[in-house]
Amino acid sequence: MKNRKRLFGTGLVLSLFLTVLWSVTVFAAEGEQVQEPAVYATIWSLLPPVVAIVLALITKEVYSSLFVGILVGALFYSNFGFEGTVVHLVEDGFISVLSDPYNVGILIFLVILGSMVSMMNSAGGSAAFGRWAGVHIKTRVGAQIATIILGILIFVDDYFNCLTVGSVMRPITDKHNVSKAKLSYLIDATAAPVCIIAPVSSWAAAVSGFVEGEDGFAIFIRAIPYNYYALLTIVMMFAIVLMKVDFGPMAVHEANAMKGDIYTSGKRLDEAASALKPNPKGKVIDLVFPVIVLVICCIVGMIYTGGFFSGTSLVESFSQSDASIALSIGSLIALIITVIFYSARRVLVFRSCMECIPEGFKAMVPAILILTFAWTLKAMTDSLGAAEFVEMATESAAGSLMNFLPAIVFLIGCFLAFATGTSWGTFGILIPIVVKVFENSDPTLMIISISACMAGAVCGDHCSPISDTTIMASAGAQCDHVNHVSTQLPYAVLAAVISFITYIIAGFVKVPWIPLPMGILLLLAVLFIIKKSQKVPG
Repeated sequence: MKNRKRLFGTGLVLSLFLTVLWSVTVFAAEGEQVQEPAVYATIWSLLPPVVAIVLALITKEVYSSLFVGILVGALFYSNFGFEGTVVHLVEDGFISVLSDPYNVGILIFLVILGSMVSMMNSAGGSAAFGRWAGVHIKTRVGAQIATIILGILIFVDDYFNCLTVGSVMRPITDKHNVSKAKLSYLIDATAAPVCIIAPVSSWAAAVSGFVEGEDGFAIFIRAIPYNYYALLTIVMMFAIVLMKVDFGPMAVHEANAMKGDIYTSGKRLDEAASALKPNPKGKVIDLVFPVIVLVICCIVGMIYTGGFFSGTSLVESFSQSDASIALSIGSLIALIITVIFYSARRVLVFRSCMECIPEGFKAMVPAILILTFAWTLKAMTDSLGAAEFVEMATESAAGSLMNFLPAIVFLIGCFLAFATGTSWGTFGILIPIVVKVFENSDPTLMIISISACMAGAVCGDHCSPISDTTIMASAGAQCDHVNHVSTQLPYAVLAAVISFITYIIAGFVKVPWIPLPMGILLLLAVLFIIKKSQKVPG
């Protein structure tokens, strides 16, 4: 009854909010579109994503929350003109992001991967792998450690990491009653945090491209030891699993999972994928072979788009690769090879393979919808000049706070990536500013600040419900998206607070090896205190 009242109250608030917005649009002056919004490059330009995030966390309903945020952005852009709002929302929003080649490539990759997962399940590969894992991985701790290690090994791209680790590890974690929320956290925490410290990855390529006038790749390598959020997040994952400590909403999900409820009231998202009965004759090779082929094809696709086969070096080809095209090409070739493989092994006939394609598509529809809304919300925020506002705010704060600048940049990166849902966009805004501030000044502090920018962007991206990586981690674990966000947020905040402290220290000592051990010891101490304060030992 209480839930119904709360839902009714939330619905009433949303209805009133939408009514007020609609009334403003109707009575706005003549509805003409103005060239520049009145809120352009002000703090109000960050309001649309804040509205979407707050509503999502309150209502637990992500689609309507994202749409309301998009609507607020369109209203601001048109200065509350009705015609301008509708045109901007549809033409510059949904149509624009869905016609963007990069975005379309990611959607193709999602659909193909969903189809491959459906084929693996139908061929019996996932079930066979689960049986094999039942013999070799006998504990919940072992299942979680295996997930972390696999996530670390797949460091080439975060999108690829999220969906591949999820499809491989789900049967194992389900068997050992690891909650969907915990699995999605482990997937998310080994996606961007691992990619941002891996020299051979699409993320290294992105960062290198934003460092103008400098050797971007060399700076990326030098920044790795200072990337405290990524390093502390990896340490934290191993610590919470080995120490058996969970806190916040995650503790509730894990307690329920140990009783057999791995969803904790979240919707079952794998019903469509499991509609096809698995082949009892399937073997482990029916899961392992397609995954290996997918990994190889996607890596080859990345170096191909980077010009490796035209004479470019291996490292440079990774740095110049187009992840969207590479993942689309690689996954398509892997899908064709998998169909041939299953047909040759006679675990799936060709017709059954084709039936898995729409099933996989249906399984990915929630992720595709959320991604589309998130991309559109980012487009609205960009059109309001959020990047320009952050640039001005950062440059004005740089003057007399040089030693504190890494910590300040970390916080700004966290907030910007959280509000916009993009870490790469945060790199593009902040890294050129940092390079300009430290030009002909302190090269070591510049490296620390660039690393702080990367760490803050990854942290904000990790926390944000509108981040594409967060969305894909939910999809990979088949976890309710809001459940994933609410359970991992306290974990990410803890790592962020300790990272902020380490960046304050690093700004003064200017060496990586003093702040990092201090941060690790502080993190372990906090986890130990949390464990001891819990009534029931982990």
